[in-house]
Amino acid sequence: MISERAAECLVQVASEGILRSPEAFHEVLDELAAPIYSTDSEGTLTYFNRACIRLAGRTPRIGTDKWCVTWKIYTTEGERLPHQACPMAVAIRERRAIRGVEAVAERPDGTRIDFMPFPTPVFDNEGKLAGAVNLLLDITERRRPDDPTNGLALAGSNSLQAAHKEALARMAAHLAGRNPDEHARIAFGDIVAFDDVMWRYPDFLARAEAAYRLLEAAELPE
Repeated sequence: MISERAAECLVQVASEGILRSPEAFHEVLDELAAPIYSTDSEGTLTYFNRACIRLAGRTPRIGTDKWCVTWKIYTTEGERLPHQACPMAVAIRERRAIRGVEAVAERPDGTRIDFMPFPTPVFDNEGKLAGAVNLLLDITERRRPDDPTNGLALAGSNSLQAAHKEALARMAAHLAGRNPDEHARIAFGDIVAFDDVMWRYPDFLARAEAAYRLLEAAELPE
């Protein structure tokens, strides 16, 4: 399971990346182990990655599903939450990111997943709402440590970890305006902000975010 800090970083980077280069970012996000999806300004699903299918236990329907990719949603107290009242719907209606909320997703087979959503509105260069991005952080292991299915989930997450890190490296390369299949390096003088082998290190996300922020504030050296 990724940390809340990592999830926050990912959703912020993805929201900006999807707006700038949607096709390129969809390719990268498809390999990400964290479920992430986007909607238009009306809440209609426009994209979801493979991890959404694993978490939701269903294949979401682009152009049809609204607000969320899950089948059913409940509050942590067990009350059924209509999709139009879910955190993503609130984020779009109120034009603000929603944080610190937990919910429960029910799959069509009846199993349930505790998750923390990170719904984030996306605005275009004119400040108009262009849509929204949401990452669903699976917190089942933390909420239900005695659940016998947690071991299976952990094994699955471990098998996805290498692909997850590689996807992050490719995402950072895209943000740097580089071909992710080539060596990507961002340096300002003697300071190396990002190198495509840095995904091997624990502080990769912080470095990738720092590289992106540097690119916003300065031109990449020749």
